[in-house]
Amino acid sequence: MQSIPSEPTELDASRVIVTLTDRTELKTVPSLAELARGRFSQAMTDHMILVSYDPVHGWSAPEIKPYGPLSLMPASASFSYGTNAFEGMKAYMGPDGIPRLFRPEKNMARFVRSAARVALPAFSPIELLKLIRRLVTIETRWVPAAKGHSLYIRPMIIGTQSSLNLSVSDSALLWVMCTPSGPYFRNTRPLSLFAATDAVRAWPGGTGEHKIAINYGPTLTHHQNAQAEGHDMNLWLLGDKITEAGIMNFFVVLRRDDGDLDVLTPLLDGTILPGITRESVLALAAAHPSRIVLPGLSEETRLHPAERVLTMPELETWLAEGRVVEAFAVGTAVVVSPIGRIAWGGKDLVLPQFGDALGPVSKALRERILDIQEGEFEWEDWSVLCA
Repeated sequence: MQSIPSEPTELDASRVIVTLTDRTELKTVPSLAELARGRFSQAMTDHMILVSYDPVHGWSAPEIKPYGPLSLMPASASFSYGTNAFEGMKAYMGPDGIPRLFRPEKNMARFVRSAARVALPAFSPIELLKLIRRLVTIETRWVPAAKGHSLYIRPMIIGTQSSLNLSVSDSALLWVMCTPSGPYFRNTRPLSLFAATDAVRAWPGGTGEHKIAINYGPTLTHHQNAQAEGHDMNLWLLGDKITEAGIMNFFVVLRRDDGDLDVLTPLLDGTILPGITRESVLALAAAHPSRIVLPGLSEETRLHPAERVLTMPELETWLAEGRVVEAFAVGTAVVVSPIGRIAWGGKDLVLPQFGDALGPVSKALRERILDIQEGEFEWEDWSVLCA
């Protein structure tokens, strides 16, 4: 008879069971041309991580196994009550042929916080990261070796308690799947945003700072409406406060009286997802030029990054005064993308544009971030090898 542990077992990467797909059944990796045509998120890699939790035994032995369907009871808590959380991170191919992750401990910490927000079982972010590194190593052939390309990694956890009662799910399923990705947008033209004034993405005291499904599904109708009006996505407001640009963090660059530049982004107030790219942009801007010189920017130009409340009336005023140098959005999938105009309250705010290119600050930041991600530039401990 199998003994019941006195305490539920913790997630332990050393217990992993690896079952590889037969070589004759390996999938065809999409070409760079296919990725450029928007194959992102459609072609999953050969393998996935799968591990389950039950309240008696705790976390099962993790599996790395062929990618395939899941078996769930129809009454699983995740279906009725949205008890799920997820992450978005990437692996990049370095010049040495070794894949690397970009600041993955930040993703793991956010994943743990998001899961806790919907009362899902706790797990070790360190052990999960070990498993992800192992998976990426196995799937190395799926990591595109081209600038601006990567292997997108999606960890997910859902509540699986089979009950229609609204209660904490004491059982869960956690998995990690991957898909190769090219540039998120098929062209580089500046984004057109439609500022939603009849709905909000998140609210104070809500769940906006966590990566959970209920923050995303309700935005789709407005996203669809914005595209029907000729825009790329919504700019989400809270009153007249700017929060997020679609599923990205918003930045604006202002010229100061002394010739320096302010690099501003909305304050994290619980309504905004704390993006890893956002945090990286702030850190790199603060380091220029004392600790690092960003490509294409003069050492004489000082950047002053700040998190503060940003409002649409302020942005309108800054545009009228000629202080706006550029605006851009950042995120894991897109990295950095320029913003060209914002439709708001019957007005069309036109932002400085540089043809189909990024502005000077966003271009410098994007180039440096990509260099770090792809192993062309070493910076602190931001790059973690999968080997």
